[in-house]
Amino acid sequence: MNGRRAYATALAVMALVAGVGAAAPTPAAPPSFTSAPRPGLRATLSAIPTPTPTRTPTPTPSPSATQLDGTLQILTYRGYAEYGGVSPKVNWVGSFEKETGCRIARLDTVQSAEDMAVKVKERAYDVITAGPALAGELIERKQVQAVDPAKVSDYEDIDERFRDMMTVSGKVYGVPYLWGSDEFIYDSAKVRGGGLEQLFASGRTVLRDSPMAIAGAALAEGSVKNPYELSKAELDTAMTLLERNKDRAYWRNPIDLVQGFATGELDYAQATPYYRLLLQKSGIPVKTLTTRKTTGWVDSWMLGANVPDTTCAYRWLNWVTDPDAQRDAAAWAGMAPANDKACKGRARLMCETYGVGDDKRLSRVIFAVRPPGGCRAEDGECTDYSAWTERWAELTK
Repeated sequence: MNGRRAYATALAVMALVAGVGAAAPTPAAPPSFTSAPRPGLRATLSAIPTPTPTRTPTPTPSPSATQLDGTLQILTYRGYAEYGGVSPKVNWVGSFEKETGCRIARLDTVQSAEDMAVKVKERAYDVITAGPALAGELIERKQVQAVDPAKVSDYEDIDERFRDMMTVSGKVYGVPYLWGSDEFIYDSAKVRGGGLEQLFASGRTVLRDSPMAIAGAALAEGSVKNPYELSKAELDTAMTLLERNKDRAYWRNPIDLVQGFATGELDYAQATPYYRLLLQKSGIPVKTLTTRKTTGWVDSWMLGANVPDTTCAYRWLNWVTDPDAQRDAAAWAGMAPANDKACKGRARLMCETYGVGDDKRLSRVIFAVRPPGGCRAEDGECTDYSAWTERWAELTK
């Protein structure tokens, strides 16, 4: 690895460790490519030291009269709710406790949606952050209860399109928090005139390690209108595109993504606009492949089904929909806030990067629903999510 690329790696990794904990990845984990990347990439990554993680401490409960015991148990993604263990400037939990009188008895954080799905089966939580796939599952299992929007003070300030995504049969099941979108990026110093066809054929490509990445492939293939409502034939077509290169790697940890480009072992990747921006600011000339549409997702806070007293839970929902809280979370996590009023100060760059408030840009993003969306899998009109997960497991084993 030459000096410029090594310097870029150091800059980008430091930025990730200092201030990002996005929805799928975490800056603290060791390299986590799945499948078998090229041997050179594996060797190069193993030679680069990974920073020691800073763990978010589990706070000690302090009884309060506001709820049965005045405490909350929270499950979320790393970087979505910090207790000041990473930086005193990002202490959502400590400030919440001080101002509301409620206490956080348990704050469990996970790296990916798959890890989240495992956690919710292990124990009950008062409030949970869920993406579209898990949200649909929690609603079906009756593990969450409907939210009363009238009890959430800044609810009406959240973008209506996101609010609608969490409304089922007239009931609201979640409060949108942060959102992201995908794009396909490439190293312009190494790739000349490459397109999606070349991206999926190349062994020097990494894709996000999630069954939802199938939607990105379906959209790239070009014959479907809604990539989250795929018939079996459309699912097969998307999988054929994904199976074009058996040696492709899949990423969960953004450090792997950064290191892959910095070491010169990657030509292409599926990533969020934030990681593209991070790589560019580190001196790596990545650019975005032009596509007509792209995929995206929204993570929302949901209320556990068996919360004995929802007083503190609603105080938390109010806390995380406030513009100041979403501003800090968006800036820290490298995501876009669901509340447009959060686009100020530290979050301004993220809002510009994702196009918050720009209807033309947002119209290009097809936001995820749990497959199937409005179609009926039982009638054979589209495939359900279990089919997606099975096919993804076969692809990445």
